[in-house]
Amino acid sequence: MRWLYKLAVIAALVASASAFAPSAQVTRSTAIGQHIGAGGMADTRDPDVYEDEDPRKSISAAPSFEEYLKQRAAEEGK
Repeated sequence: MRWLYKLAVIAALVASASAFAPSAQVTRSTAIGQHIGAGGMADTRDPDVYEDEDPRKSISAAPSFEEYLKQRAAEEGK
């Protein structure tokens, strides 16, 4: 009967140790047809303007950084 107790203790130790052991990681990419950048993230920016029949789906041109800073300075002055 004592061997059964030892077996149960050993099994508990193995089970608790395996709970904290690092597992093999499987990396799956969800970026289908996109370029993966240096940081491992998918490049999702498309700098081209997109005009759609539905105006809600259209993507307008973003202001340049200089224009953005001018607009921000003007808003702070109000």
